[in-house]
Amino acid sequence: MRLLISALLTLTGPAVPAIAQSADYVGSDACTECHRAEAAAWKGSHHAGAWTEAVHDNIRADFNGTTFTLGDMTARFRIEADGTHHVTVTERDGVTTDYPVHSVVGVEPLQQYLLETEPGRLQSFDVVWDTEKSEWFHLYPDQNVPPSDALHWTGPYKSWNARCGVCHATGYDTGYDPASDTYQTTQAEIGVGCEACHGPGRDHVGWAQGAGEPPLNFGFSADLSTPQGLIQQCAGCHSRREAFFDGNPEPGTAYHDAYNLSLLRPGLYYPDGQIRDEVYVYGSFLQSKMHGKGVTCSDCHDAHSAEVIADGNAVCAQCHNPDGNPRFPSLPPAEFDSPAHHHHPEDSAGAQCRSCHMTEQVYMGNDWRADHSFRIPRPDLSAETGAPDACTSCHTDQTPDWAAARLRDWFPDSSNRGPHFGQVLARAQINPTLASDDLVDLALSASSPALIRATAIWLIGQTGDPKQIGRISDMVNAADPVIRSAAVEAMHSLPGHERVQRVLPMLDDPSRNVRTAAARGLYNAPIAHLPDKIAAAFRSAIGEWQNAMAARLDFPETHLQLGGFALTTRNLPAADQAFARAVEMDPMLVDAWIMRIRIAAVSGQQEKVEELIAAASRANPGDFALESLIAQLTGTEMNLLPPPAEPDE
Repeated sequence: MRLLISALLTLTGPAVPAIAQSADYVGSDACTECHRAEAAAWKGSHHAGAWTEAVHDNIRADFNGTTFTLGDMTARFRIEADGTHHVTVTERDGVTTDYPVHSVVGVEPLQQYLLETEPGRLQSFDVVWDTEKSEWFHLYPDQNVPPSDALHWTGPYKSWNARCGVCHATGYDTGYDPASDTYQTTQAEIGVGCEACHGPGRDHVGWAQGAGEPPLNFGFSADLSTPQGLIQQCAGCHSRREAFFDGNPEPGTAYHDAYNLSLLRPGLYYPDGQIRDEVYVYGSFLQSKMHGKGVTCSDCHDAHSAEVIADGNAVCAQCHNPDGNPRFPSLPPAEFDSPAHHHHPEDSAGAQCRSCHMTEQVYMGNDWRADHSFRIPRPDLSAETGAPDACTSCHTDQTPDWAAARLRDWFPDSSNRGPHFGQVLARAQINPTLASDDLVDLALSASSPALIRATAIWLIGQTGDPKQIGRISDMVNAADPVIRSAAVEAMHSLPGHERVQRVLPMLDDPSRNVRTAAARGLYNAPIAHLPDKIAAAFRSAIGEWQNAMAARLDFPETHLQLGGFALTTRNLPAADQAFARAVEMDPMLVDAWIMRIRIAAVSGQQEKVEELIAAASRANPGDFALESLIAQLTGTEMNLLPPPAEPDE
C-alpha cells in the first residue's frame, strides 16, 4: 500500500491517456447533408457559438480604437490592416503587452476573448463585451488584481485550457505537461458540435454510406434515447463537478464514471437548495419534482437549438393545464396560467411561471441564469435559511413576512408550508453535531431527492460521531451513486478497523466516484495484508484516483490535496514538495505556506523557516493566520495592525 501511495504523491506527468480519439471524429459539417434541419437549428445556437475563431463575423465587440480602464489597468482594442483583432493591456504593475485575439467565447449577453499568453496557453480576458448595452465591462470590477495575484486573468484560475475549454469544444484533450508547465491542447472541433453530444461519428457515417442493419445507437457511443442517457449527457457540462479526466470523456460515459457531483455545500447553494454560486443547472434539477417524475431537458429545450420549445408560459403549460399530460398521470390537472393562480396582471413579469418558480441569479456580470429546481416559493423560511425568496426579489420594498402572509391569503389550504430540508441543512451548517438526529432522518428519507440526502450524509460525516455515522452506514448500498459516494466519504471519519470493514466492499462499486471515494478512505488505513482479489480491486481504485489527480496537476488545489495526503502518511518531503508547488501557482494560499513553515520547523530547518516566513509574508501581508503562526514560532507579539492601504485607484 505504501508503494501505491508513494506513486500517488510523486505524480510528475499525466497518467491518463488522451480521451479524444480524433480520427474517430468527422466534424459537424459531415452531418449537414443528411440532417439539414437539425444542423440549421444548431448553427445558430449558443452551443455552436461556444468557442469560435477570431474572424470578423464572429466578433461582436467594437475593436475600432475603443478603450476600457479600471483603476490603473487599461485595455485598448484595435483592428490591424490584415483584419486581426488586438488587445493592448497596460497592467497595474505598469507593464504593457499587446495580444492578438486568439479566439472568441460565446454569443450573448456577453462575449469573451481568449488571449495566448505563452505558446499554447490560453487565458480568458476579464474585460468582455456586453452585447445588449454595446459596451465593454470588467467581469470582476471589485477584483482589479495585479498580475502577481493568481486570480488575475493571466493566472491559473482563468486558464482556458484547464478550466473552460473542455465544455466549449468537441473531442477535447487538455494536453498539460506538468514537467514543463506547458499545454499542447487538442480538440476535434472548437465549439460544441454534433459529436460532443452524440459521440464520434466515424462509425455512423460509415454505416450511413454503406448498407445493412443499423449498429448499436446507429454507430454513436451515446444512447440519448433514454431519459437518464439524455440528462447525464447534458449534465457533463451543465453541472458543478470535479472531473476525473483531463478532457472530454467519450459521450455516453455514465456521469458518475466521469465526474464527482458537487453537493449542496455552503457557498455553492443556499441551505434550501437555491443556487448561490454558478452551479450550472444539474444539481438544481436533481432536487426538483419534475426530475423525479421523469421530465428531461428536451421536454423544455430543443436539443439542437438549445432554445425553449415554446414562448413564455407555454413551456410550462404543456403539462400544467386543465387537461394535464398523460405522460405524468400524478400531475393534478388545473388552470395555472391565470390570475387565479399567479395573482398578478396578465402578461406582467409576475405572471410568468419562471418569476416565481425559477428565480434567477446573475453571473459573469450580466448573464441571468434560472434556478432549475422549480421550487415553490417559501418566504416563510427566509429567516431560518438566509436564502432569498422569489417574492421580495421583485417586491424589494417588502419583507419575507409580508410575502408569506400574502401566500397564506392566496393559498389558505396549501400543503406546501410544512417542514423543509433547508431548515435542517441551515442548522447543520452552523453545528452538524446539534442537528445530527435530523440529518440522519433526512439521509434516510426515501422520498427526498438523492442530492439532498447525500448532502445530509456529508454533514453527518463532519460530526465525526461514530454512532451517528453508523446509523447511515447502510447508505453505501443505496441505488444512487451520489448517495453511495457521500456515505463512503462519511465512513472516512470512523476508527480505522471499522472504516476498513465498511469501505473495503466499495472498491468494486460499479461507479468510479464511489470507487475513488473508497480508495481515499483506505489510503492511510491500518491494513497489514489484503487477499489477492481485494488487493487487485484496491490497486485498480487507487489507479483511478491517481489518474484523476494527474488530470488536474495544473490546478493549485490539486497540490493542496496531495500535500494533505502526504501528511497523513507522514511523508513530510512529499508534503512540502506538494505545498511548494501550490504556492508557486498561487502565492496567496496561506494554508500551504503555513504547512511548509510547520514542516520546516518540525524538521529542525530553522534557516528555511525564516526564509518561508519572509516569502509568505511578502505574498500575504497582514494575514491573521500567518501572523499567529509567526508569533507562536518566534515568541514575538502579533502584529495586529492592518497592512498599508494601497493607493487610491
